[in-house]
Amino acid sequence: MIQRLAHRGPDGQGVWAGGPDGRIGLAHSRLSIIDLAGGHQPMGNEDGAIQVVFNGEIFNHIELRAELIAQGHTFRTHSDTEVIVHLYEQVGEAFVDRLNGQFAIALWDDRQRRLVLARDRTGIRPLFFTWTPEGLAFASEVKALFALPEVPRALDVGAIGETFTYWAPLPGRTVFQGIDALPPGTLMVVDAQAPDLRASARTQRYWDWDFGDGAASHHAHRDGADLAEELRELLVDAVRLQLRADVPVGAYLSGGLDSSIVTTLIKHFTDTPLRTFSLTFDDAEFDESAQQAELVAHLGTAHSSLRCSRADIAEAFADTVWHTEAPVLRTAPTPMMLLARHVRASGFKVVLTGEGADEVFGGYDIFKEARIRRFMARQPQSKARPQLIDRLYPYLRHSPAAARVLAQRFFAEGAEHAHQPHFGHHPRWQTTQRIWQFFSPDVRAQLAGWNHLAALEAHLPASHAGWQPLQRDQYIEAHTLMSGYLLSSQGDRMAMAASIEGRFPFLDHRVIEFGNRLPPRYKLMGLTEKYLLKRSVSGLLPEGIRTRTKQPYRAPDSACFFDQGRALDWVAELLSPTRLADAGLFEPQAVGKLMAKCAQGRAIGFGDNMALVGVLSTMLLHARFVRSH
Repeated sequence: MIQRLAHRGPDGQGVWAGGPDGRIGLAHSRLSIIDLAGGHQPMGNEDGAIQVVFNGEIFNHIELRAELIAQGHTFRTHSDTEVIVHLYEQVGEAFVDRLNGQFAIALWDDRQRRLVLARDRTGIRPLFFTWTPEGLAFASEVKALFALPEVPRALDVGAIGETFTYWAPLPGRTVFQGIDALPPGTLMVVDAQAPDLRASARTQRYWDWDFGDGAASHHAHRDGADLAEELRELLVDAVRLQLRADVPVGAYLSGGLDSSIVTTLIKHFTDTPLRTFSLTFDDAEFDESAQQAELVAHLGTAHSSLRCSRADIAEAFADTVWHTEAPVLRTAPTPMMLLARHVRASGFKVVLTGEGADEVFGGYDIFKEARIRRFMARQPQSKARPQLIDRLYPYLRHSPAAARVLAQRFFAEGAEHAHQPHFGHHPRWQTTQRIWQFFSPDVRAQLAGWNHLAALEAHLPASHAGWQPLQRDQYIEAHTLMSGYLLSSQGDRMAMAASIEGRFPFLDHRVIEFGNRLPPRYKLMGLTEKYLLKRSVSGLLPEGIRTRTKQPYRAPDSACFFDQGRALDWVAELLSPTRLADAGLFEPQAVGKLMAKCAQGRAIGFGDNMALVGVLSTMLLHARFVRSH
């Protein structure tokens, strides 16, 4: 199992076995960042009764260590892992509440004869598990579980249906039958003495995004300047904590606001040498090199960029899917994997990135779309209100707002459901679900009767009914696209494929909790996204970058897999009628028509591009994990 995770930790491996009748096994593949000499895992306490393996970082380990020493604990190393051991000794299961970090933890308590699994608050680090006739197996990636011959390999059609709706399975699920994911912010405890291990397992959500009563009364009457200053100080502290490492730390610089803020705070408020990395593209529509160059000149950072072509994406896409272990609807993860390889080749193991700012401070188009749609729903006959659509998507060559009549119809759809929690996301999910038309009749039959709106609502906390619309939109975004796709397929998996650790200051739980207490107007001021965040860095960034409209990170999609009107050989073979029929997931004739459209360069909309990439990545997943065994 641990050999399958060598890319996540190439610096060493360790194994421990013990517990009742030696039936407990822990293994670890190490990426050494803190205490390079002494941080080997599995790590135990003085008498070996507590054993821990964990992936990730505990950023406040220095402060916790001082507290624990004052309480009488003795440390043998300087690693953050040992802090987990002694903190659990001190407070038991409540140890997770004290951790500021990103982590997947497995802890064996020999005194209590129990196993504790824990995952960080927002799901930055993955943790999967499965029940077998032998007991419970768990790992950082599914491929490690597949090292066990008793674990079957089969795709879960229902989870693929969810992926082709929300972009990822709902929390707790994977696209493989019998393989579960521990949800973000969750603790699981298994009693090893119980006659039925599975029945003994209990889970508890120790943290979640919470908007209180929705009124945001804590900050409602505070001055904007005062809030902006508090936010800046909080972000500076989050960045300082996440720079802690015994190896050099770099930063990603996209040219957008969020990564620019992180790099600027490193430059102005820390003594860490600033080394930055970025992606550039041959396609002007996706390239942000001009903005990157502006900030590099402004900060005087040591910088390097990786130019990514369509051919580069096509060549590395199969590796991408091997690491994501899930279908993807965009090629965007692939350039991130290539950039991580460049970072590693440059001698770095750690990078700070800007992910999370859009979810916490209201930065995405989907939040603005929802505001416009709710505004239109209040006066559906208005001629003026639909003109707001023109202010969206200025970065798109083929903007969906260009065809006014079609755009107005699209934005007005579902207006009668404006009070529903899913209202803001419904158009995106409808667009994504167009991929369902390529499913085989058998798959469509299996998915018949499934309601994606009811399934999503079942995952919402009871308190959501009292939240304001933007707050409900943020919660759904954080629990679907962010945790299931951005932090996984595009985040952890692509970085760890190159043995790189990504860190996310905007996802420090203190930053999220501050953001959740803000009145919505401080996030989305009219149609100005991330209002307070932009205000908090006034005077620190070039104004053109600080006030620039959000441009999501994107990469060329279906065009990567065709050359001069022909599908690349491996694509043509994988999506051939024979292979499609063999997998049984997609209808060959429908996929053939889609390929012909893409080959002719007529796949310019989101729907066709997502369908081609989604079908192709699912077939790669089937080929690598199911068909080959």
